[in-house]
Amino acid sequence: MRLPPRGFAFLTVTALCWGCNWPVMKALMQDWPPYGFRILAGAMAISLLFLIAWWQGDALWPRPGQWRRLALFGLLNISSWSIVAPLSLFWLNASEAAIIAYTMPVWATLFAWPVLGERPTLPRLGALLLGFAGVGLLLGGQLDGGLAQKWPGVLAILTTALMFAAGTVATKRWPLQMPQVPQIAWQLVLGLLPVVPISLLFERIAFDRITWLGWGCLIYVALFAQVLAYLAWFRALRLLPAGTAAIGSLLVPVIGVLASALLLGEPVGARQMAALALTLSGVVLAARR
Repeated sequence: MRLPPRGFAFLTVTALCWGCNWPVMKALMQDWPPYGFRILAGAMAISLLFLIAWWQGDALWPRPGQWRRLALFGLLNISSWSIVAPLSLFWLNASEAAIIAYTMPVWATLFAWPVLGERPTLPRLGALLLGFAGVGLLLGGQLDGGLAQKWPGVLAILTTALMFAAGTVATKRWPLQMPQVPQIAWQLVLGLLPVVPISLLFERIAFDRITWLGWGCLIYVALFAQVLAYLAWFRALRLLPAGTAAIGSLLVPVIGVLASALLLGEPVGARQMAALALTLSGVVLAARR
């Protein structure tokens, strides 16, 4: 049985936005502090989402009884990447963090079995193996020596993967009774709230030193990596099993490498192309139940 093509179209949009976000994040670190940047990008994204919701005539205020779920989903889906993931980069480089972050499909598949009853079928397990073979080939060998000194970073990015996997499953198991656009806006609000005191205590933004590239990165993250990507991601979750959507997210690091080659001039060769082929094969196989 084939799954809805629209679900995979939304998943592709998410993968493109988040994949291209890797070189963007690398570039923005030259101008912005990591947490202050997330607050500004989040404020832009939240404002735009509420404006879209108002224009569509959506109810902007959550119904009674929805706040706990909103707070939980904001913590798992947003805070995981906005608070925990940046900590890993104090000990790991981006490639090392990425290979651990994209163990997320394993945890989502495992969580979806008892919580959603999505038994991991042979095609889905095969898709998972193909996807991880692609990511492993892409990033293999990046976690080099000195693991004893890197364990705090490993723990932080593994926590991110576990949180986002739990958020993926929880979103399907306990859906919110409110329109999608204001729902995402409120998740961003609640998920970014803990970032504010961290930024105020430890960071300072020198606006006079921000280049045009830095401002461009801010706009990209707000409009594409947050608004468009999250809209597409939660729409994909409505149409696809949680485990299948998670497997599709394995496209993100592959797209990230190809985007880095295009935007930053980083080398790409046979290993990267083989990784792309393996990961795409896994996504195609995941399209079957």
